[in-house]
Amino acid sequence: MRRGYIALLACVLLLLASCEHKELCFDHDMHAFKSEVRVEAQYEREWQYTYAGGTDWKTFPTWQEEFGRTYDALRPALPEGLRVQIYNTDAATNIVNIAPEGGIVYIRPGEHALLFYNNDTEYIVFDAMDSFASAKATTRTRTRASYLGNSYMDPEMKENTVSEPDMLYGNYRVSYFAERVPEIRVMPVAMHPLVFTYLVRYEFERGQEYVALARGALAGMARSVWLNSGHTSKEAATVLYDCAVEKFGVEALVETFGVPDFPNDHYNTRAQRYGLNLEVRLKNGKIKSFDFDVTDQVIAQPQGGVIVVRGIEITEEEGSSGGSGFDVDVESWGDYEDIDLPI
Repeated sequence: MRRGYIALLACVLLLLASCEHKELCFDHDMHAFKSEVRVEAQYEREWQYTYAGGTDWKTFPTWQEEFGRTYDALRPALPEGLRVQIYNTDAATNIVNIAPEGGIVYIRPGEHALLFYNNDTEYIVFDAMDSFASAKATTRTRTRASYLGNSYMDPEMKENTVSEPDMLYGNYRVSYFAERVPEIRVMPVAMHPLVFTYLVRYEFERGQEYVALARGALAGMARSVWLNSGHTSKEAATVLYDCAVEKFGVEALVETFGVPDFPNDHYNTRAQRYGLNLEVRLKNGKIKSFDFDVTDQVIAQPQGGVIVVRGIEITEEEGSSGGSGFDVDVESWGDYEDIDLPI
């Protein structure tokens, strides 16, 4: 009898253990579900957008003859890395860096807002990134001792002078709900340009042969761009840049966030002006400065394009007389200064 009870008890314990084991396996299967997404990024490599009233530069027939390059040669390169910034409902944020083409990103279950932008920038300054609503990209303040403003701009509208931003791509999702599912979800992300290029050409009527060094300034451009919308800030800034001396005069590729407060349904009614400056150092050591009003050209090209000014002259007297000269290969301007300031 006693042996029979022991055998019966052993059978009961075995059945209970078996049931418990099945329950544990069920729980394990549920925890195997993951809250992950596979980000698949595609990049829109545009250096400018065409708007009504502006030239469609993509179809401009004589790029090589007019500008010495093709339209496609100005397209920005792909970035070296992609950053995903995750905003949680509890105000916490997570940052994940992945390959430029994408990768696996863990997002804890629940609702989130997401920002996507390349993480290989040098001159971009990211500000107020602790909040999805306030996150924006700007650039460093840069000073040039000889630049005193543009005579065509409103003297009461004092603009900060800044460095060019380097290439920035971005996208966003206002709301994404993550949940545990048996398979990793795919999230396609189209990365759009937030920085645009102006091909700036200063064409000389005469005297180009006297120019040794050149640099410029484009006034009235946007100071920053909101990462949650691609809308530029209302604050304007003057972008300082270096130029290359060419046979026709001077040329520069200038990167900016575009015009201020754009997109804007009332943009064409705004009284914003845009000014261009050229400062040249002649081979005899003299410095000469020129200002231009390029409002019409920039209004027609709010996000990149081609800006051309013509008729620039340096007289033989200015270019050949006076000064002690200098070695162009070793002597530089020497008065650019980048300054990091609190935003």
